[in-house]
Amino acid sequence: MTAMTPGSNIPLSAARVTVDVAAPVRLDVSGLLLTADGKVRSDDDFIFYNQPAGPGVAYRSGGGNAPDAIVVDTAAVPPGIEKIVVTASPDGAGQTFQGVEPTATVRNADDGSALATFTPPQLGSETALVVIEIYRRGGAWKARAVGQGYANGLAGIATDFGVSVEEPAAAPAPVAPPAPVAPPVDPRIAAPPVAAAPPVAPPAPPAPPAPPASGKINLDKGRVNLQKNQTVSLVKGGRPLLSQVKMGLGWEPAFRGKDIDLDASVIAYGPNRNHLDSCYFGKLSILNGAIKHSGDNLTGEGAGDDEVIVVDLGRIPPEATGLVFTVNSFTGQKFTEVAKAYCRLIDAATGEELVRFDLTGAEPQTGVMMAKLIKQFSGEWEMTAMGDFVKSRTVRGMVKPAAQSL
Repeated sequence: MTAMTPGSNIPLSAARVTVDVAAPVRLDVSGLLLTADGKVRSDDDFIFYNQPAGPGVAYRSGGGNAPDAIVVDTAAVPPGIEKIVVTASPDGAGQTFQGVEPTATVRNADDGSALATFTPPQLGSETALVVIEIYRRGGAWKARAVGQGYANGLAGIATDFGVSVEEPAAAPAPVAPPAPVAPPVDPRIAAPPVAAAPPVAPPAPPAPPAPPASGKINLDKGRVNLQKNQTVSLVKGGRPLLSQVKMGLGWEPAFRGKDIDLDASVIAYGPNRNHLDSCYFGKLSILNGAIKHSGDNLTGEGAGDDEVIVVDLGRIPPEATGLVFTVNSFTGQKFTEVAKAYCRLIDAATGEELVRFDLTGAEPQTGVMMAKLIKQFSGEWEMTAMGDFVKSRTVRGMVKPAAQSL
């Protein structure tokens, strides 16, 4: 095995290789397929957590127990691709490589044997890193140690190589604050000069608080519209709802012409807030099929639910007592750039909407805990609307704050 230094290279002795990047912190590892001009052909050549497969290149999750990796099958790489660069960035929002020593290992993908390792030296304020590149030279494939850092994160790497992920995240940012602020301003300005407005306004607010006054509610009177922190007992006709339900999650871009790529997930916990498993676009079924994910929606466009998670309440194993439904923005778009986000619980058999929660506020964060289902000692499940924002681009970063919310 070769210990590489910046700029050094080795010939690849295997046609299929993996490049994993290990560190004391969680890293997001990505791969980009580049042509001779050093650019991707399209965004499809950006292989990462949210787009795990491309021609000859695939993303492999370590599942939290092993480092994430990029797998390259050199025989399947298209002729026009001259280079695959492997990048890494800390999973924590705003985290740098200061004090972090990532180590990339190039392995034979078939037997796992290590061919070379590389630890980039003297890292500091960088928030993303081009670690290794796999490239063609004279009809053969080689690996080169790079270690080039970027202070502007994954978006900086994307811009250099022609991927358009920075545009949706950065362009709306200056516009986002005025959008949510503008509507409330007019009523405040109008209120002082109009003396009659204050007396008329108070009667309207009491209407929404009416449901909480009745305490815990159930499904006997039909669909329930929840507000933040309200709870509904999933009981109908005196019996716990233990059939198959769907948790539909939806959103729309706040700015016309901008796609919003969000990821809905559900995290399962045991009675001691211990993490059991997470169901998301990269793992579509957990708890022996009791929870299933519909798959990833890349734009947020179109009517109806963007992503659906099916939960068979009657098949949830006894050790799973808490489910937290989350939504994350891997590419860094904030929820101030999202409009009409909601979650709703649907009877899978009839299609009837049972419970709905519309997210009415937004914070400039990349994750939100939408709702939780908690199993009671009596056997029924309760759903509570949350709407709590978290700094996390992936479901992995939601595990701890979601556990604390139970």
